[in-house]
Amino acid sequence: MSSHTPLLQETIEPDELPVPSGRINSSNNVPRAPVVLTPTTRAQAQAAPGDLEAGLSGILKQSSHPLSLLFLYFFRIAAITVYVLCGFFTENFVLSTVIVVVLLAMDFWNCRNVSGRTLVGLRYWNQVDDDGESYWVFESRDPSRPANAIDSRYASTALYVFPVLWFLLLVVSILKFNISFLPIVALALVFNITNVIGFTYADRDAKERWAHAVGGDGWNIGLGGLGGQIMGSMVKQSVGRVFGR
Repeated sequence: MSSHTPLLQETIEPDELPVPSGRINSSNNVPRAPVVLTPTTRAQAQAAPGDLEAGLSGILKQSSHPLSLLFLYFFRIAAITVYVLCGFFTENFVLSTVIVVVLLAMDFWNCRNVSGRTLVGLRYWNQVDDDGESYWVFESRDPSRPANAIDSRYASTALYVFPVLWFLLLVVSILKFNISFLPIVALALVFNITNVIGFTYADRDAKERWAHAVGGDGWNIGLGGLGGQIMGSMVKQSVGRVFGR
């Protein structure tokens, strides 16, 4: 075979590739719905739908004593509401005064004897002995039975917030020279501040008695003898410093 003779006499043609058919990238032409990002907190993202129930019904469902909590706020809100709005409905000053005073007295009795005892496990009263000497008496529930968190939080809120509101109303009455309403506001402050002081000392007394019980019994049982007495004395002194007694 000659070197000048080509190996193939015919030209090799390239294979024909199949032409794709149909709608290519047709999805790009279809408009997509916009993505909306809603900001949420971590607590909302992890909480169940039932945990997000709020409002008055949710608070009352979580409370151990919903009726006591409801009446605690009812008497206090009603007294302030009648005091603020009585001038719009009646011009009878005596009638307005009587209604507000009755509501304040009912709130004072309910807070000291019912709501305080059931919601936070505290109660106080003033007692006079046979010699005519007056002294305070405090009661508290067993520390092994803690109060409901919802009851304790909202009872403390009502106890400390409403005296501030009455003090603001006292300032408004003074600035407006509305002297006729000053005795009502003063009586409301006396009732509310008395409850604040009484429950504050009742709570302090309960914590001190708990510290004495822990220091006197628990440490003596665990350490015994001189070691228990020393440790109990340290606990009593530390708790006494914390609560100012």
